[in-house]
Amino acid sequence: MVIANCPCGAGNYDHCCGLYHAGLPAADAQTLMRSRYSAYVLKLKDYLLSTWHPDTRPATLDLSDDKWLGLELKKHLIESANHATVEFIARYKIGGRAYRLHEISRFVRENERWLYLDGSFPGTNES
Repeated sequence: MVIANCPCGAGNYDHCCGLYHAGLPAADAQTLMRSRYSAYVLKLKDYLLSTWHPDTRPATLDLSDDKWLGLELKKHLIESANHATVEFIARYKIGGRAYRLHEISRFVRENERWLYLDGSFPGTNES
């Protein structure tokens, strides 16, 4: 895949999220979150599912209508060696309508790999 700028905004794709999409485990939750955002942009369904904790992972993902527009990281909180949260805002469009996703994502590290567990949405009653 030839992509100059990484969708997560942190640099060159080959030296950024491309490394993780090719199989390198993310060193921390924030890195995994960035790589998952880039995977949504690039529609890498297998990567998203493989980095999702099996207790909360959906059976499938439909990424056909998503168009991701930007990522803003707000906070990375390391709670312990195996637990962390990442707060972010991502902008996207579905069917021509713009949306803003503000999420506090929980991550766990199992078998030396960080995994997305779930998220909550500040300002709403959704989780």
